[in-house]
Amino acid sequence: MTQPLTLVVLSAGLESFREIRAALAEDGRGRLLAGGDDAEQVYEQLLHLKPSAAIITLGANAEPTLKLIERISVECPKTSVISAARDASPDLILRSMRAGAREFLRLPINSDELKTVLDRTTEFSAVQTEEPRKKGRMIAVFSSKGGCGTSFVATNIAAAMNQPTVLVDLNLQAGDLPLFLGVEAKYSIADLVENRARLDDTLLKSYITPHSSKLALMAAPREADAADEIEPEHVFEALEKLREHFEYVVLDPQHTFDAITLAALDQADDIVLVLTLDIPAIRSAQRALEIFDRLGYQRRKVRIVVNRWSKQIDLDLRQVEKFLGEPVVGFIQSDYQPVVTSINLGQPLVESEPSSRIAIEIKRIVSTIVGNKIAVNEDTTQRRRIWDSFFRRGASQSSVDFSTTLGKV
Repeated sequence: MTQPLTLVVLSAGLESFREIRAALAEDGRGRLLAGGDDAEQVYEQLLHLKPSAAIITLGANAEPTLKLIERISVECPKTSVISAARDASPDLILRSMRAGAREFLRLPINSDELKTVLDRTTEFSAVQTEEPRKKGRMIAVFSSKGGCGTSFVATNIAAAMNQPTVLVDLNLQAGDLPLFLGVEAKYSIADLVENRARLDDTLLKSYITPHSSKLALMAAPREADAADEIEPEHVFEALEKLREHFEYVVLDPQHTFDAITLAALDQADDIVLVLTLDIPAIRSAQRALEIFDRLGYQRRKVRIVVNRWSKQIDLDLRQVEKFLGEPVVGFIQSDYQPVVTSINLGQPLVESEPSSRIAIEIKRIVSTIVGNKIAVNEDTTQRRRIWDSFFRRGASQSSVDFSTTLGKV
């Protein structure tokens, strides 16, 4: 059975409102939820009620109302906008359609015309509820301290997915992920945000820079001032669009808890918290976990990964885990030359040296996040030796007294 249409009306006066209400009552298919002549009030009602359709009447000064139609079409894409006016000139009809109206209704209302408009609106409304768009999994690779190698880790996690994946550079002031993938980005997230009102599949695809058949990049703006106009709600909307088109969305945010980074972390299904085994990085990771707790993030959403591990590090892993209150799910060894070479060549290490220890560990970390969908040729004997070395050093007298060094934070 077809669901009844729900409508909100913005009228240019009491007479128009009465006329529209009476016509809807006579047709019988529409349920009027709210109405009035205050544009901002009606707009807030639209955002809250999410009706099937909004009838917006255009008065003598149509320009502000046309801008409102444009806002509604962007913020409420599932609400069909029906513009109405006593002046049914071709110019006004065309301008209202360009602003985002799907239908035009002449006043005074003709019952046959209203029936046709409501028929088409019913069809549009039915399509909106037929099937929800897919929602790809979003993984944020984050560190609240710079210098932990998050961009390298994020790039290689994205490359290891072997599914349609987009890597998003959210370091809007100084992003450099094109270097990690060896691509030149013609467009950026700033272009996507600027043109979000008319975004379709073709336009979205044109803003993304392909690296391979499975991996693409949504770059940060080239010019730092291009990021000034990007608001958190714009990032939220852009990421939602990307989730509809990719199986995985991997984020490389800034090392701060600013509004845009929080908008991204809020949406992420998983947060890979990267740290190095030095006192400042461990303190920073512990504070990040406290902030996550205050934000209401479930701890199961967070995976802790140690980057740049080496045998020379004199910290006991068990004390680190105890201090953080979370287990370390993976560690990436420090191997300067292949890492720098992969960055300089613009080739993720999981692609250029898939059998290297770093590549195998990154793929294993990815498999813990997404399930056993990533093929990992793991040398379990070698990995056990590395873990054992952590605990042997922790028991030795020469290791750093971790609790004394850090104290209470």
